[in-house]
Amino acid sequence: MARIIEVVEYNPLWPEMFLEVKQQLKSLLEGQVILIEHIGSTSVPGLCAKPIIDILVEVKNLDFLDNLTAQFTALGFVGKGENGIVGRRYFQKGCLQRTHHVHIFEQGHAHAFEHRIFRDYLKAHKLAALQYAEIKTDAARACNNDIQVYMTLKDEFIKAQLQQAKNWYKDTIKEPLL
Repeated sequence: MARIIEVVEYNPLWPEMFLEVKQQLKSLLEGQVILIEHIGSTSVPGLCAKPIIDILVEVKNLDFLDNLTAQFTALGFVGKGENGIVGRRYFQKGCLQRTHHVHIFEQGHAHAFEHRIFRDYLKAHKLAALQYAEIKTDAARACNNDIQVYMTLKDEFIKAQLQQAKNWYKDTIKEPLL
């Protein structure tokens, strides 16, 4: 059985699905967790998405996570190590048809910052969100259920919008970029 890559209409239950897992993670990571946020397309109201809840966690130190494999497994998560991003711990829930991705970084990691500002930029810029929805929908149709092809088809747009998001953040929020 192959993984099916589909983009669906926004589901108003996605924030509740995030909050449920947030509470589990908060209990599991007690004492180390700094923040737990809903990121990715499912965190942007009205935006279509692959129906997978992406969760960003920032912790004081990553080292303790390697001793929590059994606890993550008990919650239904499979650890994937860094999974291509140095300084991240990545967990998936839901086998082939995933329901959740958890991205854990130490506080202040550049990738965590980028996830956050990309989400905030899409929330604040409806035209960019609509363009992203169209690109994602087209990519899902064209990728033949190949996640690498799907990601490649979105990559140019994401990079361009991330640069726009950084400029927007710097000009609007008036805080220095990481």
